Amino acid sequence: MYLLGYDIGSSSVKASLVNAGTGKCVASAFYPKTEAEIIAVHPGWAEQKPEMWWANLKLATEAIMNESGAKKEEIAAIGISYQMHGLVCVDKEQRVLRPAIIWCDSRAVPYGEKAFQTLGEEKCLSHLLNSPGNFTASKLAWVRENEPEVFSRIYKVMLPGDYIAMKLTGEICTTVSGLSEGMFWDFQANDVAQFLLDYYGIDRSLIADIRPTFSEQGRVNAVAAAELGLKEGTPVTYRAGDQPNNALSLNVFNPGEIASTAGTSGVVYGVNGSVNYDPKSRVNTFAHVNHTADQTRLGVLLCINGTGILNSWIKRTVVPEGVSYAEMNDLADQAPIGAGGISILPFGNGAERMLQNKEAGCSIHGVNFNLHTRNHLIRAAQEGIVFSFKYGIDIMKGMGMDVRKIHAGHANMFLSPIFRNTLAGVTGAVIELYDTDGSVGAAKGAGMGAGIYKDNNEAFATLDKLAVIEPAEADKAAYEDAYQRWLEWMHKVGF
Repeated sequence: MYLLGYDIGSSSVKASLVNAGTGKCVASAFYPKTEAEIIAVHPGWAEQKPEMWWANLKLATEAIMNESGAKKEEIAAIGISYQMHGLVCVDKEQRVLRPAIIWCDSRAVPYGEKAFQTLGEEKCLSHLLNSPGNFTASKLAWVRENEPEVFSRIYKVMLPGDYIAMKLTGEICTTVSGLSEGMFWDFQANDVAQFLLDYYGIDRSLIADIRPTFSEQGRVNAVAAAELGLKEGTPVTYRAGDQPNNALSLNVFNPGEIASTAGTSGVVYGVNGSVNYDPKSRVNTFAHVNHTADQTRLGVLLCINGTGILNSWIKRTVVPEGVSYAEMNDLADQAPIGAGGISILPFGNGAERMLQNKEAGCSIHGVNFNLHTRNHLIRAAQEGIVFSFKYGIDIMKGMGMDVRKIHAGHANMFLSPIFRNTLAGVTGAVIELYDTDGSVGAAKGAGMGAGIYKDNNEAFATLDKLAVIEPAEADKAAYEDAYQRWLEWMHKVGF
């Protein structure tokens, strides 16, 4: 028996087939092999054709079925992960009315900012847990004002994952988690955010029917079965946005647990057990995959633009050509904790939401030409990235989160022992590294939704834990001193 997981990204669509019994991935494929096209008609715009996602999903499905040799009758359930915050509009015949406005499109920013000021910051934050910002509801408001002929023909609005589920099953539905990421959910009313719909002039009928995240959300229809080579009637039993799904993939379900990634940019996604928000809106809060009216589970999302990109800049500009990242780690290890007094603020990749959307730039402080070498700079860069994570985690703690454990994939910055040890040392959290990805997580989520697994512990019992990093008590004071010095420089530059 197999579980099929899809991950609908803006770069590619990935499919994975997981053996439900062993929990192991037996086949994976992604398309296109080069980065998918993003249409930018004007500066700041970003659109994709939903039909392209479906075409690539078909190619990925064919590849994994051929590679695995699995029979279509052996697939028990399907799960979907998807790029968050997109807008797909369809008519009554389920035809796409315009290209999808995707997550990195910024045209709706003024609409969200005006709503935030007009409706009131306290009203928005206490009900939506966020500013309306550049999220899906604001994008729909842009369509209403600028493309009235399109808006008048809309039957339902969807997120990218809702669209894929519709193509698979012919049914249009969504989840509370999905509605919350689009700013369509009112956490005080535990219902669709009618006050924001009224402000934007959006009829509630455009919102899709709501299904639980883990539940049957339709079955593969005859048309999709023929296109994909799947069995008609196969249930779709899970869907979630990519960041909640990444947390699920790392078995992050409970308050105090955190899922983190640290590639070019970094993400810290923590689970909160109470309805709360950051009054400065420096982080985003959405319903997690296991949030219900009876069990509060909110995903608090912190995104830091200046993360691995600083480490790669150091590699390009500071170390000799040909030195690998592993060799850089060895060089950094020759410098002491605290990098001999050097502090680097890593914010050189655009405005940071964590810093209230200010563009601070990257800055290097405390260099002594008689003492410091490139080894100190390499270490200071990694420590500076970690300290930015700590800064954001402290915002989460201010919202009532008790951060005890960080789950991460064994990739990117988490490959560095210095990065991992510093993060554990300065936060006091245990770090667990795993071998997994989003499409595999979506497959296991489908197993939970279909009742094949009784809970997340059973679903992820076979998750490969590659390493556990405990905070080193002996180094605690050194890490804290280095962080406090970094924090002083943050205050001096205005944060």
